[in-house]
Amino acid sequence: MGRSAGVALLAGVALDEALGDPARLHPVAGFGAAAAAAERLVYRPSRASGAAYAAAAVALPTALAVVVQRRLGRRAALAAACLAVTLGGRTLRRTALRMADLLDAGDLAGARALAPALVARRADGLGAGELARATVESLAENTADAVAGPLVWTAVAGAPGAVAYRAANTLDAMVGYRDERYRAFGWAAARLDDALNWPVARLTAAATVVAAPLAGADARAAASAWRRDGHRHPSPNGGQVEAAFAGALGVRLGGANRYGDAIEHRPHLGDGRPPDTAAIRHAARLSACVGWLLAAALALVAGRRAWA
Repeated sequence: MGRSAGVALLAGVALDEALGDPARLHPVAGFGAAAAAAERLVYRPSRASGAAYAAAAVALPTALAVVVQRRLGRRAALAAACLAVTLGGRTLRRTALRMADLLDAGDLAGARALAPALVARRADGLGAGELARATVESLAENTADAVAGPLVWTAVAGAPGAVAYRAANTLDAMVGYRDERYRAFGWAAARLDDALNWPVARLTAAATVVAAPLAGADARAAASAWRRDGHRHPSPNGGQVEAAFAGALGVRLGGANRYGDAIEHRPHLGDGRPPDTAAIRHAARLSACVGWLLAAALALVAGRRAWA
C-alpha cells in the first residue's frame, strides 16, 4: 500500500475512537448473521464440511473487498473505512469500563448480564472478583483480536486483509469450540484463526511491554510474565497477551472457567493480586496505548518502506 497504508492505519484508528461500533447495521454483525444462516444449511459433523464452510465464508467477503479495491485503486480511504469497521477497541474498552462501574456499584445482576458481551464463559453465579478477572482477560485477548489483528492485516494486505482477518476471527467466535457440535465442524475455522493470530498475538505482547510505561504499568514485569507464562495457556495465542497484561498490571489471571456444563481449569498467568475494578480500568488504558502504539509503528514501517 505504500505511504497510503500509514494514512489508512491512523485514520482507521481515529474513526474507531471517534465513532465506535454502530448499535445497528454493523457489517460484522451482518456477516455473523449470514454465516449463522449458512451454517444451518450446510452443517455436518465433519472436518470437510467445516473446512468448506470456513473457506467460503472468508473468501466471499474478501473477494468483494478485492473487487472494490481494484475498481477504486489502492486508496487509503477504502482501507481506513474497512479498518474502522473491523476494529473494536473503543467498544471493548467502554464495555469493560461499564463492567467496572457496575461492580463498584455492587450491581452483580447487571454485571452478570453484561458479561456475555465480553466473554464466552458462563457468568451466572460469578462473584465480583471472577467478573473482574474475566473482564481483564477479555481486554487482553481482544486487544489482539479486535485491535492488533485488523491493524496488522490491513498493513499487510490493505482492505482485503482487514476483511479476511475479521471474517476468520468472527467464525472462530461462532463455531471454533471444542464441544460436541463443533469439535469437527469448527476445526478449520479455529485453525485458520490460530494461524492468522500467531504473529498478531506475539506482536501485541511485545507492544504491551513497550506501551506499559505509557499506561503507568510495569514493562519489566510484563516481559517476565510473557516469557515465563505465555505458553501455558491452552490456546497457542491467547496466553501471550494475557500473560503480558498480567505482568504489566501486577495481577494474576487464569483459574476455573465454566463453559456450558463443563469446567475448564486454566493455568495461572502472572503472580500478582486478583484483579479488581482498578485493574479493569488500568487494563483499558493499557489496551488503548497498545492500539495507538501499534498503529503508529505500523504506519512508520509503511512510510519507510514507501520511501525506500
